[in-house]
Amino acid sequence: MRGGKRCPARAPWHEIFWSLLGSFIGILAVYLIGHQQDLRLEDSLFLVGSFGASAVLLYGIPTSPYAQPRNLVGGHVISALIGVGCATVFSDYPAIGAAVAVSLSLALMHLTRTVHPPGGATAMIAVIGGDTIHALGYWYVLTPIALGATLMLLVAILINNLSPHRRYPQYWF
Repeated sequence: MRGGKRCPARAPWHEIFWSLLGSFIGILAVYLIGHQQDLRLEDSLFLVGSFGASAVLLYGIPTSPYAQPRNLVGGHVISALIGVGCATVFSDYPAIGAAVAVSLSLALMHLTRTVHPPGGATAMIAVIGGDTIHALGYWYVLTPIALGATLMLLVAILINNLSPHRRYPQYWF
């Protein structure tokens, strides 16, 4: 409980710049796809909260194993599938459904080597996301989740490889 290590040094300015640029463009791109469907910002299903956490990984620490393409897309898709299933099975018990969804998602991400921490939120959003999310059913897996994650991946490939100090992805499979 004492720790024993010191806080790491601050990231260099060039890393902060590329992180800021990538996350801005990635989240804005996801919003613009939803905007094309004439959705108000607060109704935009493409701005799923878990994408904010994905942006931190993809653009802030792109060398992390959790930020790699198989983890990003696989983790979100697996978690969305489980989340929708749990929303259906536990529709009368959302707290239990959310707990089961997050737990099963984590276990399956481990089994498939696709752990992406924001996937837990993706699963939970499918359960507690409200009527608009529930009305999507398994379409939630394709749009916003798979489409949004893929769009963020494309931005990550572009932005992270524009920097002379970054290489992304580290691996695909």
